[in-house]
Amino acid sequence: MVRYTPVVLISFLRICSDRRLISYIPNLLTFLRAAAAPALIVLLEDKAYALALLLFMLAGISDGLDGYIAKRYRCKTRLGAILDPVADKVLLISAFVMLTIQNLLPLWLLVTIVFRDGLIVCGYLVLVTLNGSVQMRPSLLSKFNTVLQITLVAGVLVQQARWVDVSTIVETLVVGVFATTAVSGVHYVWFWAFGKHSDVAAKPETSGG
Repeated sequence: MVRYTPVVLISFLRICSDRRLISYIPNLLTFLRAAAAPALIVLLEDKAYALALLLFMLAGISDGLDGYIAKRYRCKTRLGAILDPVADKVLLISAFVMLTIQNLLPLWLLVTIVFRDGLIVCGYLVLVTLNGSVQMRPSLLSKFNTVLQITLVAGVLVQQARWVDVSTIVETLVVGVFATTAVSGVHYVWFWAFGKHSDVAAKPETSGG
Protein backbone atom coordinates (compact mmCIF):
# COMPACT_ATOMS: atom_id res chain seq x y z
CA MET A 1 0.00 0.00 0.00
CA VAL A 2 2.91 2.32 0.76
CA ARG A 3 4.19 2.16 -2.82
CA TYR A 4 0.88 3.55 -4.09
CA THR A 5 0.97 6.52 -1.70
CA PRO A 6 3.05 8.82 -4.01
CA VAL A 7 0.67 8.11 -6.90
CA VAL A 8 -2.38 8.93 -4.79
CA LEU A 9 -0.71 12.08 -3.45
CA ILE A 10 0.26 13.28 -6.93
CA SER A 11 -3.29 12.66 -8.19
CA PHE A 12 -4.71 14.61 -5.25
CA LEU A 13 -2.37 17.54 -5.89
CA ARG A 14 -3.33 17.59 -9.56
CA ILE A 15 -6.99 17.75 -8.60
CA CYS A 16 -6.30 20.57 -6.15
CA SER A 17 -4.38 22.51 -8.81
CA ASP A 18 -7.23 22.28 -11.31
CA ARG A 19 -8.94 25.66 -11.13
CA ARG A 20 -12.08 24.31 -12.77
CA LEU A 21 -12.55 21.87 -9.92
CA ILE A 22 -11.60 24.44 -7.29
CA SER A 23 -14.25 26.81 -8.64
CA TYR A 24 -16.94 24.32 -7.61
CA ILE A 25 -15.75 24.02 -4.00
CA PRO A 26 -17.26 27.26 -2.59
CA ASN A 27 -20.76 26.46 -3.86
CA LEU A 28 -20.38 22.84 -2.72
CA LEU A 29 -19.52 24.02 0.80
CA THR A 30 -22.51 26.35 0.71
CA PHE A 31 -24.84 23.49 -0.28
CA LEU A 32 -23.39 21.32 2.49
CA ARG A 33 -23.96 24.12 5.01
CA ALA A 34 -27.59 24.39 3.96
CA ALA A 35 -27.91 20.60 4.12
CA ALA A 36 -26.55 20.72 7.68
CA ALA A 37 -29.73 22.49 8.86
CA PRO A 38 -31.92 19.31 8.94
CA ALA A 39 -29.13 17.45 10.74
CA LEU A 40 -28.87 20.27 13.28
CA ILE A 41 -32.63 20.14 13.85
CA VAL A 42 -32.47 16.39 14.52
CA LEU A 43 -29.56 16.77 16.94
CA LEU A 44 -31.33 19.55 18.83
CA GLU A 45 -34.55 17.54 18.92
CA ASP A 46 -32.59 14.69 20.50
CA LYS A 47 -30.91 17.21 22.83
CA ALA A 48 -27.50 16.13 21.61
CA TYR A 49 -26.15 19.59 22.28
CA ALA A 50 -22.45 18.71 22.13
CA LEU A 51 -22.84 17.20 18.65
CA ALA A 52 -25.07 20.08 17.59
CA LEU A 53 -22.36 22.52 18.70
CA LEU A 54 -19.73 20.60 16.75
CA LEU A 55 -21.88 20.63 13.60
CA PHE A 56 -22.62 24.33 14.08
CA MET A 57 -18.90 25.08 14.42
CA LEU A 58 -18.06 23.06 11.30
CA ALA A 59 -20.72 24.97 9.39
CA GLY A 60 -19.13 28.22 10.55
CA ILE A 61 -15.70 27.05 9.43
CA SER A 62 -17.11 26.09 6.03
CA ASP A 63 -18.61 29.57 5.71
CA GLY A 64 -15.21 31.19 6.16
CA LEU A 65 -13.51 28.60 3.96
CA ASP A 66 -15.79 28.99 0.95
CA GLY A 67 -15.36 32.77 1.11
CA TYR A 68 -11.58 32.44 1.25
CA ILE A 69 -11.45 30.00 -1.69
CA ALA A 70 -13.77 32.16 -3.77
CA LYS A 71 -11.56 35.23 -3.21
CA ARG A 72 -8.24 33.40 -3.42
CA TYR A 73 -9.00 31.71 -6.74
CA ARG A 74 -11.32 34.42 -8.08
CA CYS A 75 -14.20 32.03 -8.58
CA LYS A 76 -17.04 34.08 -7.15
CA THR A 77 -20.36 33.40 -8.86
CA ARG A 78 -23.74 35.10 -8.77
CA LEU A 79 -25.26 31.81 -7.62
CA GLY A 80 -22.81 31.62 -4.75
CA ALA A 81 -23.47 35.24 -3.76
CA ILE A 82 -27.18 34.41 -3.48
CA LEU A 83 -26.89 30.99 -1.86
CA ASP A 84 -24.24 31.86 0.75
CA PRO A 85 -26.39 34.21 2.89
CA VAL A 86 -29.43 31.97 2.32
CA ALA A 87 -27.54 28.93 3.66
CA ASP A 88 -26.36 30.92 6.67
CA LYS A 89 -29.86 32.18 7.37
CA VAL A 90 -31.44 28.72 7.03
CA LEU A 91 -28.97 27.28 9.51
CA LEU A 92 -29.39 30.14 11.98
CA ILE A 93 -33.18 30.23 11.82
CA SER A 94 -33.31 26.45 12.25
CA ALA A 95 -31.19 26.76 15.39
CA PHE A 96 -33.26 29.64 16.78
CA VAL A 97 -36.56 27.87 16.13
CA MET A 98 -35.45 24.66 17.85
CA LEU A 99 -33.90 26.47 20.81
CA THR A 100 -37.07 28.55 21.17
CA ILE A 101 -39.27 25.43 21.07
CA GLN A 102 -37.14 24.00 23.88
CA ASN A 103 -37.60 27.23 25.88
CA LEU A 104 -33.88 27.94 25.76
CA LEU A 105 -34.45 31.24 23.96
CA PRO A 106 -37.41 33.64 24.31
CA LEU A 107 -40.17 33.57 21.71
CA TRP A 108 -40.15 37.35 21.34
CA LEU A 109 -36.53 37.20 20.18
CA LEU A 110 -37.35 34.69 17.43
CA VAL A 111 -40.34 36.80 16.34
CA THR A 112 -38.12 39.89 16.15
CA ILE A 113 -35.50 38.11 14.05
CA VAL A 114 -38.03 36.58 11.65
CA PHE A 115 -39.92 39.87 11.30
CA ARG A 116 -36.71 41.78 10.54
CA ASP A 117 -35.58 39.21 7.94
CA GLY A 118 -39.02 39.23 6.34
CA LEU A 119 -38.90 43.02 6.22
CA ILE A 120 -35.55 42.93 4.43
CA VAL A 121 -36.80 40.38 1.89
CA CYS A 122 -39.90 42.48 1.20
CA GLY A 123 -37.75 45.60 0.83
CA TYR A 124 -35.48 43.80 -1.61
CA LEU A 125 -38.46 42.64 -3.70
CA VAL A 126 -39.82 46.19 -3.79
CA LEU A 127 -36.44 47.49 -4.99
CA VAL A 128 -36.28 44.81 -7.68
CA THR A 129 -39.77 45.77 -8.83
CA LEU A 130 -38.96 49.48 -8.95
CA ASN A 131 -35.33 49.47 -10.10
CA GLY A 132 -34.81 46.12 -11.79
CA SER A 133 -31.88 43.94 -10.75
CA VAL A 134 -30.19 45.01 -7.51
CA GLN A 135 -27.16 43.75 -5.66
CA MET A 136 -27.58 43.28 -1.91
CA ARG A 137 -24.82 44.58 0.35
CA PRO A 138 -25.36 44.01 4.09
CA SER A 139 -24.52 46.91 6.36
CA LEU A 140 -21.84 46.70 9.05
CA LEU A 141 -24.58 46.75 11.66
CA SER A 142 -26.27 43.80 9.97
CA LYS A 143 -22.99 41.87 9.89
CA PHE A 144 -22.47 42.59 13.59
CA ASN A 145 -25.99 41.36 14.28
CA THR A 146 -25.23 38.11 12.46
CA VAL A 147 -22.06 37.63 14.51
CA LEU A 148 -24.05 38.13 17.71
CA GLN A 149 -26.70 35.65 16.56
CA ILE A 150 -24.06 33.01 15.82
CA THR A 151 -22.36 33.66 19.18
CA LEU A 152 -25.70 33.41 20.99
CA VAL A 153 -26.54 30.04 19.45
CA ALA A 154 -23.04 28.76 20.24
CA GLY A 155 -23.34 30.06 23.80
CA VAL A 156 -26.66 28.32 24.39
CA LEU A 157 -25.25 25.06 23.02
CA VAL A 158 -22.16 25.34 25.22
CA GLN A 159 -24.40 25.96 28.23
CA GLN A 160 -26.65 23.01 27.46
CA ALA A 161 -23.69 20.73 26.78
CA ARG A 162 -22.60 21.66 30.33
CA TRP A 163 -19.05 22.42 29.23
CA VAL A 164 -18.96 25.70 31.14
CA ASP A 165 -21.46 28.05 32.75
CA VAL A 166 -22.04 30.92 30.33
CA SER A 167 -25.58 31.77 31.42
CA THR A 168 -24.71 35.42 32.16
CA ILE A 169 -23.08 35.79 28.75
CA VAL A 170 -26.11 34.21 27.07
CA GLU A 171 -28.48 36.64 28.82
CA THR A 172 -26.34 39.56 27.68
CA LEU A 173 -26.24 38.21 24.12
CA VAL A 174 -30.04 37.89 24.06
CA VAL A 175 -30.31 41.62 24.76
CA GLY A 176 -27.57 42.40 22.25
CA VAL A 177 -29.17 40.34 19.48
CA PHE A 178 -32.57 41.93 20.10
CA ALA A 179 -31.15 45.45 20.06
CA THR A 180 -29.03 45.01 16.91
CA THR A 181 -31.83 43.14 15.14
CA ALA A 182 -34.32 45.93 15.81
CA VAL A 183 -31.91 48.77 15.03
CA SER A 184 -30.55 47.15 11.85
CA GLY A 185 -34.12 46.56 10.64
CA VAL A 186 -34.96 50.24 11.16
CA HIS A 187 -31.63 51.13 9.53
CA TYR A 188 -32.54 49.27 6.34
CA VAL A 189 -36.02 50.76 6.16
CA TRP A 190 -34.75 54.30 6.81
CA PHE A 191 -32.15 54.27 4.05
CA TRP A 192 -34.39 52.44 1.61
CA ALA A 193 -37.19 54.93 2.22
CA PHE A 194 -34.89 57.88 1.49
CA GLY A 195 -33.25 56.23 -1.50
CA LYS A 196 -29.78 55.85 0.00
CA HIS A 197 -29.48 52.21 -0.98
CA SER A 198 -25.74 52.25 -1.56
CA ASP A 199 -25.12 53.14 2.08
CA VAL A 200 -26.66 50.00 3.44
CA ALA A 201 -27.86 47.21 1.34
CA ALA A 202 -28.49 47.60 -2.32
CA LYS A 203 -27.18 49.23 -5.44
CA PRO A 204 -28.57 48.92 -8.99
CA GLU A 205 -26.35 46.68 -11.07
CA THR A 206 -24.85 48.05 -14.26
CA SER A 207 -23.89 46.11 -17.34
CA GLY A 208 -20.51 47.60 -17.99
CA GLY A 209 -17.91 50.18 -17.14
